[in-house]
Amino acid sequence: MRIRHLITVGAAALLTAGVAAVITATPAEAAPPSNDTFAGAIAITSLPFDTTVDTSEATTDADDTEANVVCGAPSTDASVWYSYTAATTGVVIVDVSSSSYSAGVLVMLGSPGSFEIWACGPGTIAFPTDAGVTYSLMIIDDQADGTGNGGTAVVHVEEAPPTPIITTTVDPKARFNADGSATVTGTATCTGVPDFAFVDVELHQRVGRGEVVGFGTMDILCDETVQPWEIQVFPQIGRKFAGGKGASVTFAVACGVFDCSVDFQEHIVQLSRK
Repeated sequence: MRIRHLITVGAAALLTAGVAAVITATPAEAAPPSNDTFAGAIAITSLPFDTTVDTSEATTDADDTEANVVCGAPSTDASVWYSYTAATTGVVIVDVSSSSYSAGVLVMLGSPGSFEIWACGPGTIAFPTDAGVTYSLMIIDDQADGTGNGGTAVVHVEEAPPTPIITTTVDPKARFNADGSATVTGTATCTGVPDFAFVDVELHQRVGRGEVVGFGTMDILCDETVQPWEIQVFPQIGRKFAGGKGASVTFAVACGVFDCSVDFQEHIVQLSRK
């Protein structure tokens, strides 16, 4: 019995010590991500680039504050840094809109102490690049949703498609209508990937001692085909368009994510009842 008692006491002592060790063990502290600061920026070597990062332990510092002087974001919490050296001259898109918090992007040239803001904004931004130039990207929690500190940052970086191109023709004959409007026609060709594209017509005509001026517009598809367009122009100044000559001023615009192309045409058209 004595032996059994000693074994029981010994086992109890070991169990007590083990519980104490578990209770007193210090959990491992979470650490900021490796690219928490400018010095630790992760290089983006090719596009497209996609990554996710937990920024809940990321910090903000004096470099963030300096970069934000011109941008003026509400906050630069939970910042993480990336760098990109452009291979070509063009436009780059940075999209952090799928992050679990309200995220923003600041793009800088230079280094701390001599930062030059290049672009900034919430969600998704685009910025022009020159071949061989290095751009620093700071992803932040801008607290636009009223909370910090970070969460899951979802970062997507890609080259923007080229600026869409639009060209137009204007037919030499137009028609005037019974309601006083006029109809101007022509063709448009649009190539590329636009956010929007349209043709806008301004028509001037001398009628008697006065002038009739009207405007009309039409959206255009960018499918690389020659598309006929027909725009009804309603008078904004004067009463009615009539038979005779008129001066048409046509603007065709196609805008991509960063830039637009414009085609401008001036023509004398002959209005008649068709």
